[in-house]
Amino acid sequence: MRIVDNTTTLLGDDMKRELAGASKCRIAAACFSIYAFDALKSELGRLKEFEFIFTSPTFVPNGAVDRLKKERREFFIPLARPEGALSGSEFEIQLRNKMTQRAVARECAEWIRKRARFKSNATAAPMQQFAHIQKSGTETAYMPLSGFTAVDLGYQR
Repeated sequence: MRIVDNTTTLLGDDMKRELAGASKCRIAAACFSIYAFDALKSELGRLKEFEFIFTSPTFVPNGAVDRLKKERREFFIPLARPEGALSGSEFEIQLRNKMTQRAVARECAEWIRKRARFKSNATAAPMQQFAHIQKSGTETAYMPLSGFTAVDLGYQR
């Protein structure tokens, strides 16, 4: 067991080391950021399988059933907290200001289409946040996590 405190040992650096040669990575967290993907891009690109579970209902229509109800559409849809963190949380302003958001988003979208699966906890039941990395013969778990952002990886303050 190691303690990762994001001061002396950064979670992102430790995850990079563990992801080298890994085949699967599973993360359950409150939010996913393209900048966290950008920080671990080369390691995540080599994975065979990546699964992400949003620990609270995210991108889930309210009361979804077989058919969608006809309702009046609005052009402006304010983003809820987890959905808004996709393009960077309020703590990732420095990365957002580098004007690389579009390129990073395209790379992330392509990677998601090829290797990633996203799910959402559609229930109101609380869920523990963690990351699990599986290599041939060894497994590593990180818990608890706040989210999958550059701040949570320790690369931003």
